[in-house]
Amino acid sequence: MKKNVAEELKRLKESMEMLEDLLDTAYYGMAIVDIDGKIVKWNYEKLMGIKEEDVLDKNVEDIIENTRLHIVAKTGEKELFEVQKIQGRDMITSRVPIIQNGKIIGAAGTVLFKDVKELKSLVQKLEMLEDTVHKYKGEIKRFHKTKYSFDNIITQNKKMIYLKEIAKRAAETNSTLLIQGESGTGKELFAHGVHRASLRKHGPFVTINCAAIPKELLESELFGYDGGAFTGARREGKIGKFELANGGTILLDEIGSMPMEMQAKLLRVLETREFERVGGNTRIEIDIRLIACTNENLEKAVEEGKFRQDLYYRLNVIQIEIPPLRDRIEDIPILAESLLHSLSEDLSVPKKILEFETKEALKNHTWPGNVRELRNVLERASTLCKDDIIRIEHLPEYLNKKAFKEDEYGEEDSLLLKNIVARVEKEAIKRAIEESRGNKTLAARTLGIHRTALYKKLEIYGLDW
Repeated sequence: MKKNVAEELKRLKESMEMLEDLLDTAYYGMAIVDIDGKIVKWNYEKLMGIKEEDVLDKNVEDIIENTRLHIVAKTGEKELFEVQKIQGRDMITSRVPIIQNGKIIGAAGTVLFKDVKELKSLVQKLEMLEDTVHKYKGEIKRFHKTKYSFDNIITQNKKMIYLKEIAKRAAETNSTLLIQGESGTGKELFAHGVHRASLRKHGPFVTINCAAIPKELLESELFGYDGGAFTGARREGKIGKFELANGGTILLDEIGSMPMEMQAKLLRVLETREFERVGGNTRIEIDIRLIACTNENLEKAVEEGKFRQDLYYRLNVIQIEIPPLRDRIEDIPILAESLLHSLSEDLSVPKKILEFETKEALKNHTWPGNVRELRNVLERASTLCKDDIIRIEHLPEYLNKKAFKEDEYGEEDSLLLKNIVARVEKEAIKRAIEESRGNKTLAARTLGIHRTALYKKLEIYGLDW
């Protein structure tokens, strides 16, 4: 029996001799003892300055201070990452039994760190690395977060109010959302609002404009690439938008511009919830919520063969069709009020109010650029206006030309007493409100009427103030 054990240890010793270079690189050495605790292999010459021929067949406890290698050879129990004082230094050691055919034939000991200070240095490096990872995670959240909520969607239009309710309900789910509407209607506001109201609100909110990325680069932008995937690729590779959005929401803006071949890949990702980077072969699982926006009619694009039908149905789980500004004229006064407030802060100028004629000019315009155009018009007017009231002359020329609709009291009725009284009342009300800077209580006091009567006249004359 002892002969068999000795042969096994001899073979193990020969195998170790082949691995000495590896041991010198990976560890600070290794020692093997037989079941009686006698040294059969010694690789601690560099560590302890003791040659192998001086320790072979000697009891390990006589050579290595504070050792427990002979004990492990008896008990068969591992002792991993223990602190052991050797030659005045606290070293990190591990001891494992050597088992052959179910029986213990010896034990092996290694030194991973010749001084606890080395371990502390490694821990510090790991902590710094962890801090760096958290820092970059924080940077990702900082750069990829929402700027708006549902409160930023200003409206008194019944359809818009209904759409806000639909969006709020959609935020409670993980369903894919398709938002359609003309350019400038506020599609992005709805997308931001859905993310901020969802359970993913603490995750990233990543956006990509499909129309702004060349089609040959779109795949790598969406899914990233491994190093050396193509000529000009970064050596370290790049993380794609889908990977950045993991745990959060990704907004694909202008999705109608996505090439057909990318539509097929996107459909596969939505169905499998995994993808591979360009040039890679590792499958990356993702947990995202997709919101798609477009100013195109996707249903028509499907009929014309420009958009995949299967992808359209996959995206069109919950659809929100935002009406253009010309279909919700009643929103112009309150939108203008909100925009003037934000412009006052952005431009560092006193807040402006709109003269009645200015409001009428805004309401009479068709707004092909929608809310975005309205903001630009108001920004121009706020810049040109020297006092606190934006008058019609502060508007662009194309709005000046169609300042008024025909007054409901035409020239042919101008001599009728009731129409003359109405016109005078309207002018007096407008002037009183302008002078009171929109304060209706003060305007009513100036006119010598009760505030309730003022509100009634505003309603009768169709004045939005």
